[in-house]
Amino acid sequence: MVPGADPALMICDVSAEIAQLARICSVPHVKVVQHGNRSDPGHVATYRGALGLLAPCHAALAQPDWPDWMIAKTHFAGGLGIAPMPARDAARARLGIRADERIALVVSGGGGSGFAQAPIGVGARALSDWSWHSIGHVERDWHATEPGNLTHHGWVDDAPDRIASADLVIASTGNTTCHQVLAAGVPWIAVPEWRYFDEQHEKARALAEAGLAHVTPHLPSSAHAWRAAVEAAQAGHDAGRMRSLVDADAARAAASWIEGLIHRAWGAAAPFALVAE
Repeated sequence: MVPGADPALMICDVSAEIAQLARICSVPHVKVVQHGNRSDPGHVATYRGALGLLAPCHAALAQPDWPDWMIAKTHFAGGLGIAPMPARDAARARLGIRADERIALVVSGGGGSGFAQAPIGVGARALSDWSWHSIGHVERDWHATEPGNLTHHGWVDDAPDRIASADLVIASTGNTTCHQVLAAGVPWIAVPEWRYFDEQHEKARALAEAGLAHVTPHLPSSAHAWRAAVEAAQAGHDAGRMRSLVDADAARAAASWIEGLIHRAWGAAAPFALVAE
């Protein structure tokens, strides 16, 4: 802890060790709950010792094996951390996309090594009447061959516009990406990447069980596999259901919940309020 600091409550992200340090220092803590197999003694002790648990997802995406005692102390905050997504027509106008142009967007994030170039090229050739675009880092393959309907943009500042304007998104299952795709209500092929504790695989499983995405263990590796995946993503698509799991007021609701925990822990001695009236 910072010398001289007198915190009312500490919010710990993914570090079970920092959460345990807060507990040792007699500082109440809120633990952010991520998906994944976190049944090890360290995580369980951290969750049990937390004053509350903050899940950056809707309750419909709760992991099935989270026990009742965890659910009871969890505040679900679907949409936490993202700005409102733009409207499709406005996004397309800014990007210069025609109303009748079909767009497949590959979102390759920076949490890992990114998606590989070759399977994206296979997908673009399989759906040659679509315009294919990628954003983020794409891992180059020496053997990759790419058709003319595929453009790699690299890192961009207009990712929300590109997601909102797409007819299909291919992306992994990190929290921010999940929230943006759900808020846009776009058909989604979800491809979980390797993360500690199988975080993205468990998140993908929850998305599939809720009927929000078509999940594949890796990018499709043939033209017919790509066509089947796209058909599956479109067939199960429910834009309204997707958007319902993202709360535009998630940040304020979470702050209000945290303020309530502070007053519960400190009573009249609570040193400050987080939410302005």
